[in-house]
Amino acid sequence: MLHINQQVLRTDLAGMPLEWIDYRAAARLYVLGQVAYACGDTLLRLRGGISSLTRQRSLLEIHSIIATQGTHHALNKRRDDYVPPLSNRTLFQRDDHICLYCGGSFSARNLSRDHVRPISQGGTDCWTNVVTACVRCNNFKAGRTPEAAGMELLAVPFKPTHAEYIFLMGRNVLADQMAFLHAHFPRTSPLLKRRARN
Repeated sequence: MLHINQQVLRTDLAGMPLEWIDYRAAARLYVLGQVAYACGDTLLRLRGGISSLTRQRSLLEIHSIIATQGTHHALNKRRDDYVPPLSNRTLFQRDDHICLYCGGSFSARNLSRDHVRPISQGGTDCWTNVVTACVRCNNFKAGRTPEAAGMELLAVPFKPTHAEYIFLMGRNVLADQMAFLHAHFPRTSPLLKRRARN
């Protein structure tokens, strides 16, 4: 069994990843009968009271991945033009907390969002024009393009798909959750090389 802060991956009936939820939200979905099926490992076993009719103690097993019934807006997120929200947290996750100029690995407080083509030169604040940069490299590059600053990008910035974005939003993604999400990644996804954190 794992720690109660471990996240549960919620999907729609077709298995499209939707979001991360905590065990309380998952338990509520189970109790309301909205969990169509569960897969992955059992994360928690919640024991309740003893029934006066059956003299049995209630038991609810929370799995790492649950598919829920009902209508969701997942179809819109499958479209090719879907753009997930951009934040520093997910950007740093996309680039694995590595400065894409010097190649160093840093904590979030020592990283910044760099616009490859600076906004002052017509660049936009979008996934394909931003990279993770350490504060030192970002200050050195300043308002220049990498070429003008004599710097080379170590990887091409990319816009994550919805499934990749769900992965980037996760904390302590388990091996079974990782395998499930990998099945939804494009074959060329740079995120396929990431390992689960058990």
